Amino acid sequence: MATDTATHEQQFDRIANGKGFIAALDQSGGSTPKALKLYGVMEDAYSNDEEMFAEIQKMRARIITAPDFNSDKILGAILFEKTMDAAIEGIAVPQYLWEKCGVVPFLKVDKGLEEASDGVQLMKPIPGLDALLTRAVAAGIFGTKMRSVVKEANEVGIKQIVAQQFEIGLQIAKAGLVPIIEPEVDIHSATKSEAEALLKAEIAAQLDALPEGTKVALKLTIPDEAGLYDSLADHASVVRVVALSGGYSTDDACARLSKNTKMIASFSRALTEGLNAGMSDAEYHSALGSNIDKIYRASI
Repeated sequence: MATDTATHEQQFDRIANGKGFIAALDQSGGSTPKALKLYGVMEDAYSNDEEMFAEIQKMRARIITAPDFNSDKILGAILFEKTMDAAIEGIAVPQYLWEKCGVVPFLKVDKGLEEASDGVQLMKPIPGLDALLTRAVAAGIFGTKMRSVVKEANEVGIKQIVAQQFEIGLQIAKAGLVPIIEPEVDIHSATKSEAEALLKAEIAAQLDALPEGTKVALKLTIPDEAGLYDSLADHASVVRVVALSGGYSTDDACARLSKNTKMIASFSRALTEGLNAGMSDAEYHSALGSNIDKIYRASI
């Protein structure tokens, strides 16, 4: 289901100008057991990685097929690679999202984090990225996401982390996809505000250096200073600035986000807060619908 030009333009307009948020459904190897435990699926429910990913796929399918998971409040959804290759009701997940829900599909492409150095965690190498991007385009994926983490206000580390994000981001853009660049600032950092100021300056410099016509999105921790990233949102190369929940509770993340008028949410844990595999459909839909509504209101 490779995306045609008209569909790509429609999806681009939706992400750039639409009202709503991007759902992050991309928990991968390291974060999956924790996500499943919060969801009420304990480690004794699966005995290997394949069974573990089958459980998380059930969770994602239940979320995506819920009545409130639609284009009224959700602009896009970020998928894990195995989810891109999976199907819901016999339809490939990226196709299901766009055709059944009106939700633009993204793909997480990073392979996790290196050990901390110079106050940051860079991304591990991404072998086979070009082949993955080719598959993503063929599957109808619109954009990608890749995460690295800033632990402290270290200028050397922050320069490295932003340079790495933009170098790979350019490779992704050249493949015809819109990269979401995500250098997360740890919400528990003792120098969070200082790190955010350094990060903003580095991102601005990298944006200015992009080839003309290159488009990226940014996914950033909700800043301590409301409106800090407004100038980044206004940059000609930036499609949208989205916020990660970063460990804040749903209510706290939404309260902080609502003070940043040029950011919308791209929440993962805050989206699924309070959901449990054992809930009846009515309970499940009510809890998920409530989270979606809170996140939507904070995003607009």
